[in-house]
Order: sequence, then structure tokens, then C-alpha cells
Amino acid sequence: MRLFILYNLQLEIFNFLYKNLRKAECCTQADQLPSTKIKEMKKSIILLIIATAGLFSCKQGSESTPDTVDIKIMASTKNAQSQIPYDKFIDTKYEYTDSMGKRLIIHNSFPKGGIKYTDPHGVECTYTVFFTRIINETDNPLELKINFPGDSYELPSIPGQYFKILLPPDTMTLDKEPLFIYGLTNSDFFLDNNRNKSSLLNRTINPKESSGIYVVKFNIKPKSGWKGNGSTRAGFSLKDQNLYYKIKNDGSKSNSESSDIEIHCGSINLKNLILQK
Repeated sequence: MRLFILYNLQLEIFNFLYKNLRKAECCTQADQLPSTKIKEMKKSIILLIIATAGLFSCKQGSESTPDTVDIKIMASTKNAQSQIPYDKFIDTKYEYTDSMGKRLIIHNSFPKGGIKYTDPHGVECTYTVFFTRIINETDNPLELKINFPGDSYELPSIPGQYFKILLPPDTMTLDKEPLFIYGLTNSDFFLDNNRNKSSLLNRTINPKESSGIYVVKFNIKPKSGWKGNGSTRAGFSLKDQNLYYKIKNDGSKSNSESSDIEIHCGSINLKNLILQK
């Protein structure tokens, strides 16, 4: 739009200058003005034409900057729209409300991994990584206490195969969701030093804040070798002030039995929370 207006303005200026130039030529022919005066007039008109063309050219050049900015904004918007939705990584959601109707929300992720790990003694194992995000919309700080003992657990549907639940101390953040094993780093080092220990986590989540927790399901290799165990889902939930972690095994795709186990693993300080269905 700006270029169109400038173009019309340029045409009007050129027409005005051209008419004056023709008038100067006519004056010269009729000897109405001295020849030196006419030459100076022609020179001035020509300089004005050159200056006007240069001004128009500069204006055209200056218009390129907004176009460049627009392209960058469009590219940025396109990239934002192409990001993977948060819900893509979430398997289960639980919402609890207090007496004021304020919510405590728990999001449990799908698994990532099945990663092979060899311990310092040369024993091969595997592990899977989950995360849980807890969102505190209440008016009170949430005191979270989690404790998984160093004991192993066995799923009824897979006799002889045991696992442990381990809690890396890292905080899982939203930007790590698309990454390999949700961005958990130094996992081998963590397993080397913590695979035979109990896992403790104490964390405070202030009002209107959230926090992400990594959970590692560490699978111990049985002496008889690995068996097909289907897909695994896991996540935290609440019963009153008690915290539970439920492991579910779906063996339908591997022609094995399905089963689950629920582990009492901790507590919270908030009372009278009601599960919303």
C-alpha cells in the first residue's frame, strides 16, 4: 500500500517538473528569459528529478525491513504450532479438590525406554523412565514425601521377574518432554550408585506451582532369562493423605497375562481432598 502511494506521488512530481522544463524551453525559444537563466533552471529541474528518484528508491529499500520481520514472526508462529502437545505424553490424570474447590492435579506419563544397562559386575538389566507432574492449585504448600524401599517387587503375571522403583533427584521440566527418556541425564551413573538403595524424595510444591518427578522402573534380569511382559503403565494416585504407585502390565499384545500391583509409597500433608470423576 505504501509503495502504491509513493509511486503515484512520484508520477505527480515528474509531471510537474516536466511541465516546467517544457515551459523553460518555450521561454528560451521566445527569448523571454536570458539563456544563462534558462540553463540554470534546467539544471535545477534535472537535479530535482534525480533527487526525487533517489528518495523513492530509498523508500523502497526501507520497506524491506518490516517484510523481514513478518517472515520471522510467521516462522516463529509456525514452529510454536508444530510443537508436540503436552497431553501426548500423559497416560493418566487425577484431579482432587479441597473444601474450597481448589484443585490438586496429578499427571502420570507414558513410559519411555526399555534401555539396556550393565551393572559394575557385568549383569545386564533394563530400565524404563516415567515422569509425574503434580500441580498445586490450592492455597497451601504441598509437602510431598515419597519412600520406595530397596526391596524388589514381582508382578503376578510374570513370575520370576522382579523390578525396583527408583527416584532420580532431578526435577523434570516441561521442555524435556519430547527428549529421549524425558531428558533424564547420567542415568547409568545414577543406577550404578542407587540401584540397591531405597529411594527417598521430599519436596515442597508451593501454591499455584507445579513440579515434575522422574521415576525409574528398574528391571532385574532373572536367572532363567527375560520373558515377554507386554506393555507397562505406572503412576501415582492418592487415597486420603496416602500416596500410592500403581504398576499395570498389559500382556494382551505378548500373549501373556495382565496384572497390576499397587505400592503404598508415601504421603502428603493436605487433608480432605476428594477425587473428581
